Amino acid sequence: MVKSIGVLNSREFAKTCKEHGIGQKFTRVNRPQTNGKAERVIRALMEMWHEKEMFTSRAQRKTSLNRFINFYNSVKPHKGLDNMTPHALLINCFYPAKV
Repeated sequence: MVKSIGVLNSREFAKTCKEHGIGQKFTRVNRPQTNGKAERVIRALMEMWHEKEMFTSRAQRKTSLNRFINFYNSVKPHKGLDNMTPHALLINCFYPAKV
């Protein structure tokens, strides 16, 4: 379970990551191409989910986002993953079929 730790500055964030064994990765400065995958996920999120729904509360938006993320990762095939879902790709990676 993830515990909310509030708003952190960059040093606090780095320290918290280190304490929890989480490595940080950074994109190259002045090189937006290296951030393309993250930008594409954000664009898909906005186009496929956020722009299509009206929310009446934060709780409703949060529930809807969780459902969308589940769909995006376990139901929707991704062209960049040979039409596999991210979930299926991870399952194949960690539990490969015996040849």
